Amino acid sequence: MSVLLSTTYFGPVQWYQKLCRAGEVVIERFETFQKQTYRNRCLIATTQGVQPLTVPVEHGASRLIRDIRISDHGQWRHLHWNALQSAYGESPFFEYYQDDIRPFFEEKRWAFLLDFNEEIRAKMCDLIDIQPRVAYSAAFGSGGRDFRTLITPKHPEPDPDFSPRPYYQVYQQKYGFLPNLSILDLLFNMGPESIYYLT
Repeated sequence: MSVLLSTTYFGPVQWYQKLCRAGEVVIERFETFQKQTYRNRCLIATTQGVQPLTVPVEHGASRLIRDIRISDHGQWRHLHWNALQSAYGESPFFEYYQDDIRPFFEEKRWAFLLDFNEEIRAKMCDLIDIQPRVAYSAAFGSGGRDFRTLITPKHPEPDPDFSPRPYYQVYQQKYGFLPNLSILDLLFNMGPESIYYLT
């Protein structure tokens, strides 16, 4: 089965489950950028509950996702990395994976959001040990079963193929299980067992 997905910034578990289970995944390059979506936002668990981390973007002449540039406004890279250290520093696998994740915030800079997200996706697939067949859309909406509007942080649509199963989380005693957070939550808490949750 081929599925069509929007690009994501450390996307949610649901997005990675689609990536893991599909025969082929097509990443949309021709959609219009939409605010307050996983395209430039991820959700993590902190001592204060769920916290969004948002990559600031520049709004130029083109609103196509392939043309959206990352803004250097503020110190968002530093803030995101500090938030991850604070939220997951005590998780079982943060120390094990931190050297793989830190470069996205401290070493290299990407001009375009889509390129940044794709580097993240490739690294996460490598760390979780999944090998999806990934292609990029040749035109708007081309690419198989469409999950672009189904996977969203604000108003998610029902997804009969995804039912979040609880796994260990650092703040579970305080908040209960928090479903469908960033893939980083699954990785830092479950480590090598993450793949079994996605299959």
